[in-house]
Amino acid sequence: MIVVGDQKPFIGALITLDREMLATWLANHGLENMDVTQAAQHPRVIASLDKAIARANKSVSKAESIRKFRIINAEFTVDNGYLTPSMKLKRADVARDFADEIEALYAK
Repeated sequence: MIVVGDQKPFIGALITLDREMLATWLANHGLENMDVTQAAQHPRVIASLDKAIARANKSVSKAESIRKFRIINAEFTVDNGYLTPSMKLKRADVARDFADEIEALYAK
């Protein structure tokens, strides 16, 4: 996940789903197996993420809370250049490559 919002009217987030854990999560929630693209559009997956974000938002001020999110069909890894070898997110690279998704968070 990457939280965005610099020079924007509110905080947003791009969320990635863990491909390795997806099948287990789906089974634990009584859902049939599906790929990340399908899961990203499934109402129960979205509702679960909504709940998780609502819980996280309770520990921050309203100005710091995530108001919108999008699930992206990507992983942030060292191999694809989105993480450093020490597992730090390369925010500038993610922001550049997912600029359309970030802008979609703020579209009217």
